[in-house]
Amino acid sequence: MARRPPQDDDLFAEAVRDDLSRTGPLPARMRPRTLDDVVGHRAVLGPDGFVRGAIEADRMPSTVLYGPPGSGKTSLARVVAGATKAVFEELSATNASLTDVRAALQRARDRRAAGTRTVLFIDEIHRFNKAQQDALLPAVEDGLVTLIGATTENPYYEVNSALISRMRVAVLEPLSEADVAEMLDRAVADERGLAGRVSLPAAARDAIVARANGDGRAALNLLEAAAAATAQGEAVTAEAVTEAAGSRAIAYDRAGDAHYDTISAFIKSMRASDPDAALYYLAVMIAGGEDPKFIARRIIVAASEDVGNADPTALIVATAAGRAVEFVGLPEARINLAQATVYVALAPKSNAAYRGIDAALAHVERHGAKRPPPALRDASRANAKHLGHGRGYVNPHSSPDGVLDQSLLPEELEGERFYDPPGRGREATLWNRIRALRGDAGPTAGPEGPLPF
Repeated sequence: MARRPPQDDDLFAEAVRDDLSRTGPLPARMRPRTLDDVVGHRAVLGPDGFVRGAIEADRMPSTVLYGPPGSGKTSLARVVAGATKAVFEELSATNASLTDVRAALQRARDRRAAGTRTVLFIDEIHRFNKAQQDALLPAVEDGLVTLIGATTENPYYEVNSALISRMRVAVLEPLSEADVAEMLDRAVADERGLAGRVSLPAAARDAIVARANGDGRAALNLLEAAAAATAQGEAVTAEAVTEAAGSRAIAYDRAGDAHYDTISAFIKSMRASDPDAALYYLAVMIAGGEDPKFIARRIIVAASEDVGNADPTALIVATAAGRAVEFVGLPEARINLAQATVYVALAPKSNAAYRGIDAALAHVERHGAKRPPPALRDASRANAKHLGHGRGYVNPHSSPDGVLDQSLLPEELEGERFYDPPGRGREATLWNRIRALRGDAGPTAGPEGPLPF
């Protein structure tokens, strides 16, 4: 079937894009036109990448492009549309209504009747509500549109499971420094960009790359701003870049992936005894506007979860830092948080108490709660002693060493072990003591050594 000529709305949208490609901001002018123009993302666009293979076979499935701002999601979606000879239609979830979605799908039906396919690109698709996402389901399932959704948030959490199950997910990492540098060099040499306008020495290019933090759009915007302050035919200087950049904006979303990824890296750095990494991630969170009380709570948890009784003082230091945050507040509380972070990071590590309570909870979940032995049951209530409660109970203080040579677990659990401390830090003393109490044979952990701080 012959294709129907593009409708007026298609022609108008195409005219607007063409105009932006000539007169718009530098990132719009430098948008890639072909797959080979796209910088970076070799995992999905390389010879073995599924996106390249799908485009070359003209079998592009509906796909979610998941990546940080400036990683090229919109550019890649437009390349897909051009490579498949489909009409590209774009909606932004920040302002598109359910009526807009239905209207776009109706236009796709009209095009399909004339033999023309539609790539429907939805920017920030995670912002669509359930009704809007559900409206897309039949169109995706029937192949009415090739849906390309772009999101900076984890789509497995933010996109309806029914919709995401019908789509592929392509993860776009931030551009590497080499990728950003290549993008800047192209912009300076390309007629669509700044060819003949300015030159870009290595020092200025490196300054832009350092500030872009893997964001291609930010890099091109900064280049254009620095070029605007540079005379025709002159070289952009690193000083011009610094002046054009102003204060650095921190890419940190307190409710999104940056929040979860950074706090995860922070906790794991303390657990791995790397104070430098822990302080760096602490700085990222503070600069990004993270709630300092949230940070303090995570340090307190780490003090018990990862340090435990290997150094009980860690919990005291962490709790004191939490109180200091409430009493002092930022910016001074950053010092209290840093002190606690370094202490927890350098403390000897033990998760024996954490593993112990989880093991006990798992046992209760599997086998139910067993009654304590009669000797341990409450004998203070009326007639309790007639039931045998407390009979045979021996107070440990009556023993010369204050310890009973018996297990107090329910009879059915005799021999169970939930607490098994390692021989590290102050918990080495507990390790030796518990082995002696249990009558375990074998070498002791040795005397407790002084802590390194």
